[in-house]
Amino acid sequence: MPRPLSELPKAHLHLHFTGSMRHSTLVELAREHGLHLPDALEEDWPPRLRATDERGWFRFQRLYDIARSVLQRESDVYRLLREAAEDEAAEGSGWLEIQIDPSGYASKFGGLTSAMELMLDATRRAADHAGIGIAVVVAANRTRHPLDAKTLARLATHHMDEGVVGFGLSNDERRGRARDFDGAFRLAKRAGLLAVPHGGELLGAASVAECVDVLDADRVGHGVRAAESPRLMERLAAREITCEVCPTSNVGLGVAERAEDVPLRRLFEAGVPIALGADDPLLFGARLLPQYELARQVYGFSDPELAELARQSVRASAAPDDVRKKLLQGIDDWLASSG
Repeated sequence: MPRPLSELPKAHLHLHFTGSMRHSTLVELAREHGLHLPDALEEDWPPRLRATDERGWFRFQRLYDIARSVLQRESDVYRLLREAAEDEAAEGSGWLEIQIDPSGYASKFGGLTSAMELMLDATRRAADHAGIGIAVVVAANRTRHPLDAKTLARLATHHMDEGVVGFGLSNDERRGRARDFDGAFRLAKRAGLLAVPHGGELLGAASVAECVDVLDADRVGHGVRAAESPRLMERLAAREITCEVCPTSNVGLGVAERAEDVPLRRLFEAGVPIALGADDPLLFGARLLPQYELARQVYGFSDPELAELARQSVRASAAPDDVRKKLLQGIDDWLASSG
């Protein structure tokens, strides 16, 4: 009998704040606030998405903005993070790094700093409630001006003692080069934050290389297109730069036609460290555990290999030493069990 993957301790390093919302919560909050949801977010959920062309990405962003609009009260923010933490704990995740862009909520919650402080407080309470570790990655939007990213980098460094551990860069790679944001990443790295930009999702291996060479990335969000370059995979492996691979998201956005086409096995066998992630479960319909189930069922990962995937997620995290030690011991115990 296979070992239960929900009992495999793991770290979740690629989850976006809005996209972590439960679908049932989205529907309930929309009704409470008198907001209309399109069929794609209610009757026909999860939506059928394809973002490899601009029209498809625009639709993805429109649905994302609609989902964001249901969070209108501070209590909604607390609820989202509490439920996300409960879901993480149920799937065996002992450490979560959730990506937040407070600028998307600044107008609702009293400004950029107030929105940041609200989210950090909600994160702390959610972690205590669920009994897991949660930290925050502040993510800039590459479709906005690089000066906005610098503002967010300064905000992130100001709150390092309150749970911020990294600085990221998200949204459509085709609309903002990584190199345009090098100033913001220098600020963040100088202060001691992890650099975790998205790359190698909608653009190829060169996008990953730019994140590594220009932004000094510690991890790369997605990064699956690195598999197109054996030399780049060698560099990632040698420098132990982790790719946060999100198979369900890759298929949902058309980065891969089928789950079988996501190069998870190729990256793993090339020695590239991997942290499986769910990206935006609200829009893709699957949280972290199904990503591990895909690794077992579609990519043929054995239990020792699944344990190594979990170890890689923990090693790539910003978790404190005591949390790392506990999770790594739990992984060893899981593998030693009879299944």
